[in-house]
Amino acid sequence: MGREQKRKNIVLLMTDQLRGDCMGCAGHPDVKTPYLDTLASKGVRFENAYSACPSCVPARAALHTGLTQESHRRVGYADGIRWEYPHTMAGYYTQCVGKMHVDPLRNYLGFCHVELHDGYLHYYRDPEIPYRENQKQADDYFHWLKQEKGIDCDVTDTGLECNSWVARPWIYEEKYHPTNWVTDRSIDFLRRRDPDMPFFLFTSYLRPHPPFDAPQCYFDMYRNKELTPPVVGDWCDEEALRARGRIFDSDTGPLDPELVREMQIGYYACITHLDHQIGRLIQALVENKLYDDTIILFVSDHGELLGDHHLFRKSRAYQGSSRVPFLVSGGGFRPEKPGSVKTDVVELRDVMPTVLEAAGVQIPDSEGISLWNTALKESGTPEVREYLHGEHTLGEASSHWIITRDEKYIWYSQTGEEQYFWIAEDPDELHNLIGSETAKERVEALRGLLIQELQDREEGFVREGRLVTGCEPIVWLTKGK
Repeated sequence: MGREQKRKNIVLLMTDQLRGDCMGCAGHPDVKTPYLDTLASKGVRFENAYSACPSCVPARAALHTGLTQESHRRVGYADGIRWEYPHTMAGYYTQCVGKMHVDPLRNYLGFCHVELHDGYLHYYRDPEIPYRENQKQADDYFHWLKQEKGIDCDVTDTGLECNSWVARPWIYEEKYHPTNWVTDRSIDFLRRRDPDMPFFLFTSYLRPHPPFDAPQCYFDMYRNKELTPPVVGDWCDEEALRARGRIFDSDTGPLDPELVREMQIGYYACITHLDHQIGRLIQALVENKLYDDTIILFVSDHGELLGDHHLFRKSRAYQGSSRVPFLVSGGGFRPEKPGSVKTDVVELRDVMPTVLEAAGVQIPDSEGISLWNTALKESGTPEVREYLHGEHTLGEASSHWIITRDEKYIWYSQTGEEQYFWIAEDPDELHNLIGSETAKERVEALRGLLIQELQDREEGFVREGRLVTGCEPIVWLTKGK
């Protein structure tokens, strides 16, 4: 792309494992996010944004390619599968700082430059991984941290594990925290960029994904607050919690109420720390006289259940896991009604076409939908989509779901269990209406949509027009749509 001063700069801020409701602007009663609230107040927030396959790898595949999970072929979490796609987000001068979570680790996906920090990845620390692909060698943050603090220094020095609900403050000076490092390197990019070229900066934070290890001052902010407890539906069975709630990285979260509170404190502390670092980056844009010509998007790859329905982590259909924040803001974005909230059902696959349209770059074949005009206009734009098909391979808990603005239907492919929630009036999914006579017609309609979506899937989910239970779940489809 040639030198072009009239095009807007674009900053894509992405977090890992941030719930869609965990911002002040989204009405959360406990979490404080003044800088994200500022972006929402000056821009547009999509309140029905989802991750259709809510774990790190498939969610990021959707974001980078603009494809559905059936087309990018990742329907669950799997490391070690090469990322080879004909079209990804590129153009402009493109810089990524932070998490990519691709294979191989130094795959740039078309970015001009990447300063990498993927967090702790078990797969890429295996002793059998080749040296240049081992995370301790390939990850720029870990390489920097060893130079700064010593060869044996690691994020695990806190004693926390990367998928655990255990929480405690960061043990080193705040400037060594990975959240600060991502901000530092993003700000340094503003210093050394080509001033005559528009840029696309992908600032990709790992937190609030565990470990919950924000600096001490952020834990202190929540220590004496009365926190809203996790929601628990009347359909929940506590057997799994009793069986696994003493395991430090269980998928249920902790059984001990005091540890539930510590988990919440640690998660919220990581969010506010993240928010303040985003504030640093925004201020750097202002100081460099770039803010007025910059479009800012903010998303997360998936959410965090955080004890809701006695569940922890992601990969599930429930709102805490699948719903994500989605903001469009910045001085270069001038909507008709700043601070507006859109109710359209949107997904991470929509990021790529939105970014490309905002940049004036031709959109390649994409199953995502550009939200640029929807975000700009106060009213009058057509609904983005009628419904969204989501899924995730998760062993016996593998599931598929259909979600609209108002309702959600879930089918567990290994057991045949079904759930139906009227989320317009029951946003916490407290009441499963699957057996209700009043919901029967809608359940049949949404089940029909799911059958339509799965009709030709290689697992054999549909036979003679009906859903088939017990088909072997896979994480990597051998063919796309």
